[in-house]
Amino acid sequence: MNTAWQNEFQTRMGQFGASKLKGFIPVSIKLRVESGCFHREHSPEAYRLIDQYLTGMGKLDVSFKFEEHESGPEILAYLAVTTAGLVLAKSLVELLTAIVKARSEGIKRGDRPSQPVEVIVRGYWEDSNYFEERIIRLPPENAATTKLLEDAFIRQGPKPEKPKRGSE
Repeated sequence: MNTAWQNEFQTRMGQFGASKLKGFIPVSIKLRVESGCFHREHSPEAYRLIDQYLTGMGKLDVSFKFEEHESGPEILAYLAVTTAGLVLAKSLVELLTAIVKARSEGIKRGDRPSQPVEVIVRGYWEDSNYFEERIIRLPPENAATTKLLEDAFIRQGPKPEKPKRGSE
């Protein structure tokens, strides 16, 4: 892993996750294009729709931070940790769906480039072990739904490692 990127990521996660919430961990949910860019300069139509969605969000069931990057937007959020894995709040699933739909609609309206987007969840478990899971890859013409993203997250989402024998 790129050391400079890893240091930057640790800093970003540390700043966001400075306040510890019992039973929750801070994570990064990255919507990354496979190649090229997915930022305001090359995807103005998508970001117009994303901005509208963010502005219109009502009361949320989760605290999050939206960040723009050249490779795609990133959502920093706290997710509940269960024995089955991380639990994605309803408002986050809806936000992810809105972003994927905005990208698809932006491409229809002329945004470029138009590579598929991947949803990736990454962070550090409470034992400081790094994790990164690719949840789903969506072609630009894909009609993303909250159900599709929820199911992908349940199926592919990060799962806490079971304690090794003798360390329980």
